[in-house]
Amino acid sequence: MNLTIVVIGLSVTSSWGNGHATTYRALIEALARRGHHVTFLERDVPWYRDHRDLAKPSAWTVELYQSLKDIPLRFGKMIRDADLVIIGSYVPDGIAISEWVTTHARGLTAFYDIDTPVTLAKLDQGLDYLSAAMIPRFDLYLSFAGGPVPDMIEENYGSPLARVLYCSADTDIYAPQRAETKWALGYLGTYSEDRQPVLEQLLLSPAHTLSSEQFVVAGAQYPENVAWPANVARIEHLTPKHHPTFYAEQRFTLNATRSDMRALGFSPSVRLFEAAACGTPVISDRWPGIETVFEPSREILLASTPRDVIEILRDMPEDRRRSIADNARRRVIADHTSDHRARQLETYYAEASDRRRRRTARLPTSRPLQVAEI
Repeated sequence: MNLTIVVIGLSVTSSWGNGHATTYRALIEALARRGHHVTFLERDVPWYRDHRDLAKPSAWTVELYQSLKDIPLRFGKMIRDADLVIIGSYVPDGIAISEWVTTHARGLTAFYDIDTPVTLAKLDQGLDYLSAAMIPRFDLYLSFAGGPVPDMIEENYGSPLARVLYCSADTDIYAPQRAETKWALGYLGTYSEDRQPVLEQLLLSPAHTLSSEQFVVAGAQYPENVAWPANVARIEHLTPKHHPTFYAEQRFTLNATRSDMRALGFSPSVRLFEAAACGTPVISDRWPGIETVFEPSREILLASTPRDVIEILRDMPEDRRRSIADNARRRVIADHTSDHRARQLETYYAEASDRRRRRTARLPTSRPLQVAEI
């Protein structure tokens, strides 16, 4: 099965302040390796234009467009003829694009929600990229959140088929590196107001207490009024090619979760898989369903308070630290690589295709008109 796939997403060319980029890159690279022809359509906006860090892909295609009208004018035939068209969350003019695509595409259509908890929390208030009325029009809803969430999307919003498609790690890029340890604990992530309390509780507060240890936070868009302890280094941005070395320079790395994702649960971030793939043990905040992704105390360490983090950093034996890191990497290799996600998407495509065929077969056929009836 070699599919022609069109993905319309937020940005694949720039990872600056954009966790979607490495998620898309990993999935698309895996799909291309499996023989699928993938084209990614991205709105050419100043922020991502000024911070692009994607080398020209050799096995798939990126097309930039300037405005909504380019979708039918430049890419109409491509979209109509594709086997699968995927529209991602946070796409500019996403509702209008979804209206056009679900009306004109002959193949299957899917919504890939890399922000499912945020989407569901705000859908009834109105979003720029998705409306509740659009959900039943997609053949497939790909959810960032797992557990009971896909069933909720089917039951509450009328999706004909909702399935979990977690982020993943491209293990060709995210792998253990040799590097000198610089930091006791680090964090990689763009600033988010609703995630900042977790960062302050589980990294900045321990840094105040453990003043002889070194910490680091890498990521864009942090406001000037954040009170960084003297022993917390700041890195404005790291391109994905530098992530593995960054993780290797930490004894532990922190996973901090946005409030909507903690509340809904079953929503592992892409950084969680990438850090584990690099062989760095992860300390995470607690949320429902994390135990379905990594086994607590064996593959991941959970913390609720600054004291939890301080005890891990101060007291954990090195052999146990290494064991947790190794176990987590093995879990990623077994369940959470980009190849796993590509195979899942193929399975979902086949399931949605079969559903469409069965639905079409049930439709009544029109009785041919007789001459007298014309």
